[in-house]
Amino acid sequence: MVAPTRTDPVARGLSDVAGGPVGRHALPHRWWSPVRVLLALTAVVMGLSVVHHVPCLDTGWAVDQARYGKGCYSDVPYLYTGRGLAEAWWPYAADGGRHQAMEYPVGIAYVAYAVARVTQVVAQDGPSIVERRSASPDGVWGLPGMAQETNSYFLLTALLLAACALVTTWLLSRAHARRPWDALLFVLSPSLLLTGLVNWDLLAVVLVAGALWAWSRGDPVLTGILIGLGTATKLYPLFLLGPVLVICFRRRELGAFARAAVAAAAAWGLANAPAYLGDAERWRVFWSFNADRGADLGSVWLALSHAGVTATVEQVNLWSWVFFGAVCVGVAVLGLRAPETPRLAQLGFLVVAGFLVVNKVYSPQYVLWLLPLAVLARPRWRDQLVWQAGEVLYFVMVWAYLGGYLKDAADTDSPLYDVAIWLRLAAQLYLVAVVVRDVLRPDHDPVRTDPVHVPGGATRSRQEISTASNDVAV
Repeated sequence: MVAPTRTDPVARGLSDVAGGPVGRHALPHRWWSPVRVLLALTAVVMGLSVVHHVPCLDTGWAVDQARYGKGCYSDVPYLYTGRGLAEAWWPYAADGGRHQAMEYPVGIAYVAYAVARVTQVVAQDGPSIVERRSASPDGVWGLPGMAQETNSYFLLTALLLAACALVTTWLLSRAHARRPWDALLFVLSPSLLLTGLVNWDLLAVVLVAGALWAWSRGDPVLTGILIGLGTATKLYPLFLLGPVLVICFRRRELGAFARAAVAAAAAWGLANAPAYLGDAERWRVFWSFNADRGADLGSVWLALSHAGVTATVEQVNLWSWVFFGAVCVGVAVLGLRAPETPRLAQLGFLVVAGFLVVNKVYSPQYVLWLLPLAVLARPRWRDQLVWQAGEVLYFVMVWAYLGGYLKDAADTDSPLYDVAIWLRLAAQLYLVAVVVRDVLRPDHDPVRTDPVHVPGGATRSRQEISTASNDVAV
């Protein structure tokens, strides 16, 4: 088993707060296995994330000084009343035009609705469903008991997302047989604590982690199913099929790719069928909403527009897809020309990072899309901390921007928000560059080269282990 405090200088230095590096003759604890330690830490981090949102819970999610000044904003409570969930409307059934349709893929809509129904059973102090539907759509929030019920909805959603984080931790710790501690980079990521409850993105994150785990076990069908379900929850898991194709092509196992692709399509189709059959127009809202939006928060396009580079929605749509297409071609060429077959996490990270670089929006929680891929692609504390520093800076600045704290005396936005966008982008591209180097020069890839500690204090490199596990190749 690889011990980070033996192989990673930064981890060795940080370990001083927990007793220092593991000793030469250290033996495993009878109960506190690495996985149990990781799960316990995940529970603590997600608990702290709930605590971080207490100012918003206490102020009814309506005070800018709390949601922006203290960074506790979350989409969850606003969509509870704003999308008809509080009125028990099925997201894909006509509600008489009272509410905007859910602008998310069906996986999030299903879960949001299910938690809403549970909330209405658990929290019984709110008005009846008839009273809610009789009130004006904007007035539902202010009905007696709705403030407490909305808080209950957020807390139940937080409990579900915490469960997703726990499962993600378990899956990441099992993705490489001898590297369970790589998952610690996910668990202790500041981004998990700060953004884990901003939206429902952890639903897709756990499915991506599951796909990485299934691929490491040599199961392309399960990999495809999880990719398909992930795509039904957020679009980005779809992009993992490209790296799977590159890897299968190099291995001359295109049949495995075909099984994964068919399984993904079937899972996505089955997940979308109830929504499409319920109301095809409301099902299409996710696609039309994303096509119609212009340059939005956190994107390079928004920073360029602030610098005077204007573009229409159609132009931004065109060029964002052109650039992303170029990224996909570049990653494919990289994967095909690499000295050794790259790992799925490496190619997957590069594709998803490329998508986020050119996307029309970069919401604070989008960092979660990259997190499981990044920690398996480059499990080194220094590189992860550099990247996370850029993400934390952006997290602080986006709320300051939305709260109006960056306006100068003339009531115009200062350039600080744009600076934060470029610094976040630079930190992300730094990690991209390191992963590209690892692919081109496998001797820099820690997963392939780190020594493995064996009983008695001896070490062997992974290449010296004749019974290497599947994670070396995937």
